[in-house]
Amino acid sequence: MSVEVNWLAVILATVAAMIVGTIWYSKTVFGTVWEQLAGLNNLKTKRKVVGPMVSAAVGSLLTAYILAHLTFLAHAFFKGSFFMDAVNTAFWVWIGIAATTLVIHNSFEQKPWKLTALAVGNRFVTLLAMGMVIGLLKP
Repeated sequence: MSVEVNWLAVILATVAAMIVGTIWYSKTVFGTVWEQLAGLNNLKTKRKVVGPMVSAAVGSLLTAYILAHLTFLAHAFFKGSFFMDAVNTAFWVWIGIAATTLVIHNSFEQKPWKLTALAVGNRFVTLLAMGMVIGLLKP
């Protein structure tokens, strides 16, 4: 079996991830709390934004591609609605890989639990948004 990936869905899921991150970490949502918990200041954050933004875009593109790939395989196995298979796949990737990795990593670095919760919540919303986009634009 060859895996089919809708590249438009991957690109739009990447854009969705960037939009979620922009809103999530805005000053009016969690940005101020995140800066305090992460030990950042506004000036430091603004000066060094290009590298992290490029990293976020590339990482989101890779995540979207992998999620589209896994969704295709899940759909071939479960044969449900493509949308629900995409959302379910996003959920299991979040809980089994993203959330656990963040919790373990942040535990060893002794980061505040509120900071970990912010990151885990962001990954949850991001992956679900990506899954919905991929689910709506099946191959």
